[in-house]
Amino acid sequence: MMKRSIFGKHLQAYIALFLGILCVGFAAVFVKIANVPGPVAAFYRVLIASIVIAPLSLTKTRIRPTANDTIVVIIGGIIFSLTLALWNTSVLLTSAATATLLVNSAPLWVGITSYILFRENLPKGYWIGLVVATIGMMWLIGAEAYEQLHFNSGNLLALGASATYSAYLLITQKTRSRVDLLTFMSISLLSSVVVLFLFNIAIGAKLTGYSNQTWITLICLGLVSQLGGWLGINYALGHICAARVSVWLLSESVATGIIAMIFLNEYLHLNQIIGGTMILVGIYFVTQSNK
Repeated sequence: MMKRSIFGKHLQAYIALFLGILCVGFAAVFVKIANVPGPVAAFYRVLIASIVIAPLSLTKTRIRPTANDTIVVIIGGIIFSLTLALWNTSVLLTSAATATLLVNSAPLWVGITSYILFRENLPKGYWIGLVVATIGMMWLIGAEAYEQLHFNSGNLLALGASATYSAYLLITQKTRSRVDLLTFMSISLLSSVVVLFLFNIAIGAKLTGYSNQTWITLICLGLVSQLGGWLGINYALGHICAARVSVWLLSESVATGIIAMIFLNEYLHLNQIIGGTMILVGIYFVTQSNK
């Protein structure tokens, strides 16, 4: 009798989740290699992904979302565009692994906001995780500030991206259950494209005239990290409980760290390992407490 797989009947979903996390883990590396302003990289990331996914959404016969749901998704796309602009800029100012780690602290802020605004009762495990992760962030940012004699603006921008990402999750969480994946992603991405285009025009950012290497890297950012990564993760969410997926998503910063060592020669310092480990442990407690 064959021994049952530890993944049960959802092996395909776990493979999709692993590949999705790996694809998203490349995002910071692509941004570093492209070396264009953060809002520019964010614009091409969503533009390239939307060029592929919008036609797919139109070819499928689906129930149209209500006007209210459409508005919520558009607002979510606007907030997501801000998240990408902040995070992409942070990647250029700090290490890829640190920027990815800090932006993924979003579950902490989601919990706090839910408690304050919606009076949700949070289990003890959440508060333990919050304390541990907060100490880890203070250690990580404080140690780097001490070493460099000033606060790393990249770390602060990554925390800002984490806050806006939390707002995105809170605003869209109920709508995502009512709107199908392709429609949700299409509307969200297209609204992000419009906002980021206007923002880049407003700040006078250069959108053309880059090298072939930069264009190839930006295409990879859109197709691999945005489209491939989130399709894999969202597919997994349709077959695996969100609590389990959220724990797996903690490995994104680990994947980014390994990829950055290979392609960018970025190696983690002791304070990054200590602070990063504490943040991961804290977020693990938070996600486990939501099961």
